[in-house]
Amino acid sequence: MSTFDDGSELEFFEEPETLEAPERQRRRMRPQRPGGPRRPSPPPPGAVALARLAGFVALAIAIVVGLVFWVSSCQGKSTHDQYSSYMAKIQPIAQSSASSGTAALSGVFSSKGLTLATLHSKLEQWSAQQQQDYNTALRLRPPAALQSAHQQVLSTLQLRAIGLTNLANTLADAGSKPAGKVANLLATQAQLLTASDLVWRNLFKLPATQTMTRLGVKGVFAPASQMIANPEVISAHALNQVYSSLTATNQTTGNVTGLRGSELLSTSAVAGSKTVELSASSPTTIDVSSNLVFRVMFKNAGDFQEVKVPVFLTVTVFNKPVVTKKQVVLSVDKGATTTVNFGNLNLPTRAFAAQAAVIVKVGKVPGEKNLDNNKASYPVFFSVSSNP
Repeated sequence: MSTFDDGSELEFFEEPETLEAPERQRRRMRPQRPGGPRRPSPPPPGAVALARLAGFVALAIAIVVGLVFWVSSCQGKSTHDQYSSYMAKIQPIAQSSASSGTAALSGVFSSKGLTLATLHSKLEQWSAQQQQDYNTALRLRPPAALQSAHQQVLSTLQLRAIGLTNLANTLADAGSKPAGKVANLLATQAQLLTASDLVWRNLFKLPATQTMTRLGVKGVFAPASQMIANPEVISAHALNQVYSSLTATNQTTGNVTGLRGSELLSTSAVAGSKTVELSASSPTTIDVSSNLVFRVMFKNAGDFQEVKVPVFLTVTVFNKPVVTKKQVVLSVDKGATTTVNFGNLNLPTRAFAAQAAVIVKVGKVPGEKNLDNNKASYPVFFSVSSNP
């Protein structure tokens, strides 16, 4: 008989309880809404703000680019106007300063009745004008790139004022010094005027032009200013002639001392390569052609340079003038010989085969006393040339 019963054995091998799988959760399905398809989902939060920001950024970039182009355009226009305005103000200064140059000096040197006192006064006036031009230029405000060049404008005007003042002072201090020595002193001081031309041209006009070209400034030009167009006017030789002439005049009475005057040497009829010298004692036959010229030669027989010497030529027929001409010789040095040609005669028909004469006269110069050798009358017969 067994001590274990069936019930205990079954309980020992009892199987564990079977676990059921959890039930799968089912997704709820929403019923489709009536009236059409489903609406799209709204954008995620912040997308609209980001799009607006991108639009604003693009607009800002466009505005900035436009401003850059506008500012650049305005800046270019402003630069041109700035340079144009400056050069417009420099132009009258350049002209005023150069107006007392060799052209003015030649006019004064050759003026009749000139004395040392009047020349001294004129030089002082011109120096004062240079000082006024300097003060005007000093008040200008040049473009930044032309500051250095503008300083050379001031330097030019200073040189000219100093040079003219020194010329006036040299005349005042001349006293009884020899004319040659005074002339050399004057020529030395006049070199300042020549130097001023170089400063203006090389240190102002050239750099200013180069600067405007580099900056693209078009249609604006730096003005020229040249005092000494003819260096011979301020040479020691020319100044010696002028000073000698002035010292030959009594500064109190205005009377001229020393020998002054001209001497008529000859008169010739020239047609091409043919030259016939006229005679005052016997008639000369002249073949008239279109290129006929009367050539008058005379000499400065005085002790000083003569200026603005008039020469007259008259053709008479039966003692009545039919042609009258005049020329002026600007200057003739002491002892020098010069010639004057009279052409385009246009002789009238009645001058041919008639009693005619050519009368030549060298005009009187200040202080000239002997006029006997200034004039000649030449009897002539005009005939039509076979080679017109």
